[in-house]
Amino acid sequence: MVGPNRPQIVLFGSSIVQMSYSHGGWGSILSDIYSRKADIILRGYYGWNSRRAIEVLDQIFPKDASVQPSLVIVYFGGNDSMGPHSSGLGPHVPLPEYVENMRKIAIHLKSLSDTTRIIFLSSPPLNEVYLRENQSAALSPLIRTNELCREYSEACISLCHEEGVKVIDLWTAIQQKDDWLTACFTDGLHLSAEGSKIVVQEILKVLKEADWTPSLHWKSMPTEFAGGSPYNLVGADGKSTLDPSDWTFYREIKWD
Repeated sequence: MVGPNRPQIVLFGSSIVQMSYSHGGWGSILSDIYSRKADIILRGYYGWNSRRAIEVLDQIFPKDASVQPSLVIVYFGGNDSMGPHSSGLGPHVPLPEYVENMRKIAIHLKSLSDTTRIIFLSSPPLNEVYLRENQSAALSPLIRTNELCREYSEACISLCHEEGVKVIDLWTAIQQKDDWLTACFTDGLHLSAEGSKIVVQEILKVLKEADWTPSLHWKSMPTEFAGGSPYNLVGADGKSTLDPSDWTFYREIKWD
């Protein structure tokens, strides 16, 4: 491991997590925002459901690790909420089992340390028409509906309230954008750059409002190797150097 040690923010989930560095994704945006603040660690797995997640919890988040994450952002539900396949195969997980699986994830993560914080993301909506048009011929017909996403999203939110875990209602947040059906997805399901910006906005809102000590909002966290140096760029006065460690002028969006 390289040093100095920074706080670790782990993104844990299915394809919306694995692909969060593609298409201007929310993982890549967070890595930019938290540059010199924290390390963003990706643990995303295409096609996974909550059943597979609980099978590997101890491997991904061992309780005896010398360093525990400061924040874990969890997303499962989009695959669980698919309709069941006639073969009995596939990612579908019945709603009651999904809730209990997510509860097990929450309980495990809370047990890692007193300072490990957790945010769950609920299932986002989808564009059913676009999804059908983009379905691969290699796949058996899929049953994905926005109504099923809503049911699993609401169940995730209720569980988080029971367990005292922060949760972001992506199903509602994304639909606040007027053109969400066409703007927020690459294929009707996975998030485009516009969809990812909404995810980041919601995550930063939670982090800014949370009464966690220490704060995990990027503006409240120390910047690594900040301060003056004679090797920095020389200012307009020609006599002193500038401290660029917290410059953000290059960002397309001035995140709060």
